Amino acid sequence: MLRKILSAPGIIWRWLFVSIFRWHYYDSKYFKSKWFKSINEWGWRWAYRDIWHRLIFKTNKDIRWPVAPTVDCGKNIEFDIDDINNFAGGSGYFQTFDAKIIIGKGTWIARNVGIITSNHDLSNPDVHQLGKDVVIGEHCWIGMNSIILPGVILGDHTVVGAGAVVTHSFQDGYCVIAGNPAKVIKEISVIKNR
Repeated sequence: MLRKILSAPGIIWRWLFVSIFRWHYYDSKYFKSKWFKSINEWGWRWAYRDIWHRLIFKTNKDIRWPVAPTVDCGKNIEFDIDDINNFAGGSGYFQTFDAKIIIGKGTWIARNVGIITSNHDLSNPDVHQLGKDVVIGEHCWIGMNSIILPGVILGDHTVVGAGAVVTHSFQDGYCVIAGNPAKVIKEISVIKNR
C-alpha cells in the first residue's frame, strides 16, 4: 500500500497536500467551485502553489481563497466562487483599504490589472484618503495593464481596453471603454437577461 502511495503521480500528491493544508488557509466554499470538481482541475494546482508560498514566504496570508504569489490581494473582495481564476494567474493588484471591491459573476480580469479603493493624500503621500468601493458588473472583461480607480462603478458587459485608466463610472454598461482617462469607444449590443 505504501509503495502505491509513493508511486502516485503528481496530481494525487498535489491533491493530498492541498487537502491537508486547505482547512488552515481557505474557506471551504471555494472548493465547491468548478475549479475543484475533480483532482486534475486547475484549482488544485493554484492552491498547491499558493500554499507553498504561504508556508515559505508568508504571501497573502490573510486571504481565504487561493491566490497566485504574484498577486497583491486585499481581503475585502466579493466575487462568485466560480470566478476564483481571476486571482490565480499572472499578477495583479487588488487594493482594499477601508472599502470593498465587488466583482460580478462571469467577469474576467487579465494580468497586471490594478483595482484600487484608496489613493494617497495629495498633501501627504504617507496617508491614504478614505476608501471608496469599486463595483464591477457581471460579464465584464478587464483588459491587461488597466487601472480602475476608487469609487468606479462599471455596469454589466463593460469591456475595459488594455492599458485603460478608469477614473469615473460607466454604470449603464454594455460598452467598450479605453484610453486615459477611459471613455466609451463602442456600444455593445448583447442579449440582456442571459
